[in-house]
Amino acid sequence: MSAETLNRSVKRLSDYQPPDFAIDRTDLTFELDVDKTVVTAVLELRRLDPQVSELCLDGQQLQLLSLHYNDSLMADDQFDCRGHQLRLKVSENNFRLTIKTQINPQANTALEGLYFANGSFCTQCEAEGFRRITYYLDRPDVLSVFSTTIIADAAHFPYLLSNGNKVEERPLSNGQKLVCWQDPFPKPSYLFALVAGDFDLLRGEYLTRSGRLVGLDFFVEKGQSGKAAFALDALKRSMQWDEQRFGLEYDLDRYMVVAVDFFNMGAMENKGLNVFNSKYVLVSQDTATDTDFFNVESIIGHEYFHNWTGNRVTCRDWFQLSLKEGLTVFRDQEFSRDMGSATVNRIHAVQVIRTAQFAEDASPMAHPIRPQQVMEMNNFYTVTVYDKGAEVIRMLHTLLGEAGFQAGMRLYFQRHDGQAVTCDDFVQAMQDANHYDLTAFRLWYQQSGTPELTVQRHYDAPNQRLTLRLSQQTPATADQSDKAALVLPVRYQLLDTTCSPSGLFVMQKSSDTLVFDGVSAQALPVLLEDFSAPVRLKHDYTEQELLRIAKEAANGFARWDALQSCWLLWLQQTMEQASDFVLPDALFELYQQLLSQPLDDKALTAELLKVPDYGVFAESFQQIPVHAILSAIDSFRQQICQRLAPELQSCYQQHSAAAVDYNEANVGLRALKNRCLDYLAVQGQSSESLLQQQYGAANNMTDKLAVLKACLNSSHPAFLSLMQQFANEWQHDVLVLDKWFSLHAANPTIAVFEQISLLCQHPKFSWQNPNRVRAVFHAFAMQNPGQFHRLDGRGYQLLTDTLLKLDPINPQVAARLVTPLLSWQRFDSKRQALMKEALHRLSSQQGISDDLYEKVSKALANE
Repeated sequence: MSAETLNRSVKRLSDYQPPDFAIDRTDLTFELDVDKTVVTAVLELRRLDPQVSELCLDGQQLQLLSLHYNDSLMADDQFDCRGHQLRLKVSENNFRLTIKTQINPQANTALEGLYFANGSFCTQCEAEGFRRITYYLDRPDVLSVFSTTIIADAAHFPYLLSNGNKVEERPLSNGQKLVCWQDPFPKPSYLFALVAGDFDLLRGEYLTRSGRLVGLDFFVEKGQSGKAAFALDALKRSMQWDEQRFGLEYDLDRYMVVAVDFFNMGAMENKGLNVFNSKYVLVSQDTATDTDFFNVESIIGHEYFHNWTGNRVTCRDWFQLSLKEGLTVFRDQEFSRDMGSATVNRIHAVQVIRTAQFAEDASPMAHPIRPQQVMEMNNFYTVTVYDKGAEVIRMLHTLLGEAGFQAGMRLYFQRHDGQAVTCDDFVQAMQDANHYDLTAFRLWYQQSGTPELTVQRHYDAPNQRLTLRLSQQTPATADQSDKAALVLPVRYQLLDTTCSPSGLFVMQKSSDTLVFDGVSAQALPVLLEDFSAPVRLKHDYTEQELLRIAKEAANGFARWDALQSCWLLWLQQTMEQASDFVLPDALFELYQQLLSQPLDDKALTAELLKVPDYGVFAESFQQIPVHAILSAIDSFRQQICQRLAPELQSCYQQHSAAAVDYNEANVGLRALKNRCLDYLAVQGQSSESLLQQQYGAANNMTDKLAVLKACLNSSHPAFLSLMQQFANEWQHDVLVLDKWFSLHAANPTIAVFEQISLLCQHPKFSWQNPNRVRAVFHAFAMQNPGQFHRLDGRGYQLLTDTLLKLDPINPQVAARLVTPLLSWQRFDSKRQALMKEALHRLSSQQGISDDLYEKVSKALANE
């Protein structure tokens, strides 16, 4: 460990100690001012350990104005206020502290704690933002009952919002007003929220199953209330679904959502007052794609479901983050499956695991879903904690079944409602409710990495017996070298001539066997249906067998998955034969059938017809051949267009009349039509009239953006003119303009560098707005591999320049953008040297944030 790392504080799960003090009540008063907000916090504290005489409170970027112990003003020599802590000696078991601090919300570009942006005050306190508001025990296992009084200029800030129920509102002198809120449920400080501004209000209501009428309030930017209607309906669907599936009912009289444009995350589940990034609330068919609608519904559901799995039962410490996030991602995925195509939703969830999460496992940032140590808590918010965490919950559901899982959930809430608990507490509730020994399963919470499940087949013809020999192994990761066998639930179907039995095999050892008796020589096992365990499956299927699964498997996910394996085979053959490789006739026959007779699930048909993208292919290599992959993708698309152009054209025409509404049927029709369009665009100039026709006639953003993406994917000459037309049409709408930013940043030609320079000078671009920054630089680094991974290093240099500029403004966003540089070991030696040079440039920067330094230092630890 370097001296620089030693000088920075590293937090470890093994160091956890219960709090020495409880805060039974927290009364906050905010006198809001853009530059000088005064916060008065009255804390009623109780000493839990009589042997402890010192109270230590967390604080960051605070100016302490005064400190009272009970009713006495404390002199400067009676406390110590240095660094990020306020320390004082206490002699009583019960006492009151009154802390008055001053903060500067407008200077808070990190968007943590209380900040002022775009004309409104807003908070973000997860994970450790509350310490930027006042001195406090800023840890999730300290739960307190909060009351909040907000005082502000009534004309500029007519809405003054906080957690719980509003108990008072009255005018004051000098044009100010006062609003008081009380939250009856004890909560940790990370769930505190305050918003003050001038908004449009969209109101609704929901009648719970017990007959309580809950008010639903959406506060959005002026003139945008119509775009919140879908989110309001999605909230009602979420509330009803949670009652029906999990038996969970909302517990306050009011549920509020505020949509803001300046926000680091997607949304935040603060009790009773959810703060959302505006891109996940504001949608209309004119301005948002079907994917945007899906994301709004999913994230609305996610934050609402947190009311129980995260708020009513919360985390003991941040190392338990997957307790609330993995479980709630599982719940929102189940909700989305019920709202749309279950198969396609599962496919999309698995794609996140196989690309982003598997890549994280293979990187210096590898960690279990319950990490052991961290330097900066914001770096816990990873695809491993969230999405792999959800897969671990899904495996529990698979092992226990729906009834058993729900029994475990009921026991979990019965035991722990109102508490801050651990992942072990959750697993224990599942175990006790089902009398099912989950001791071995708990290893999923402790072990990092991606298990590899290898399957070998042996057919005994005389006895008509098929034996599968299964073995598992997890490669060493950056944080762990020794790995043990995991519990793997393996769903299967056996394709045979007479019958196709299906079932669940639970593997608990390093190796095991699965035997099928009385089957023919043609029997073909389909393993890991619905991706029943988050592993890499290594098998000996032939191309013909994979295509048979793609045609015959009962499970839609298995059909898609078999095609993914085929594409990996064809990629390898392309790389071996260079430009001579031709896709097999069997693929074109399958595609011809799908185009002429699409499945009832049109969205699944569109997925089956898709050539995997760069990220999917890249994850199959230890050393990623960037340009070979991109060249192969181009070749595959051209071959499909050349062989199937009439069928693509016919399918496009037959499915071009989808109604504008967002529903499963229309989404599927649009997906299939636009998959055909994407291939037809490969024809170049001859397809321009078709592209122009769809763009001009489109009555929804999905179809309009599909044209631009098709042009981008095929380097179509119409791209720039259509992009200019798009910009002229949508320059007034920043969320739509973000799509335009991203498309320009994904331009696969060298012109992208000049274009990005121009985008950063655009009047709607702001370095202080995470949405704008991500729209440009996440798109460039993650969606433009050809230019980002240029052999001259220009792409790495651009990202490094960006991170150095961004880190002092917003460390969280900078730390998330550095991700593609961290996996430098997976590239050729020349790119490795260039990426390491970029990382060293970052690590040597004076004053680099903990957020960014932690990731960079881990990436360079074993160079």
